Amino acid sequence: MLYSLRKEEHMARNVIKKDTGPMEIKPQAQSTWICMCGLSKNQPFCDGSHKKTQDEDEKGTYVYNADGTRTQAA
Repeated sequence: MLYSLRKEEHMARNVIKKDTGPMEIKPQAQSTWICMCGLSKNQPFCDGSHKKTQDEDEKGTYVYNADGTRTQAA
């Protein structure tokens, strides 16, 4: 079933990212780093937020809140 959204309506998205580090692209003399974890506040560029993922359990699923805190999904 398709739904149409009026301008004042919002749709939530659940974005699943499995990468825990950025992707390097070299389009010029200086490298550019693209966010692959989904946590950067400067999308699409990496701001180092992936460092928050370093202690995640590889088999776990996590929810990152707007304030930067993390909870493990059941």
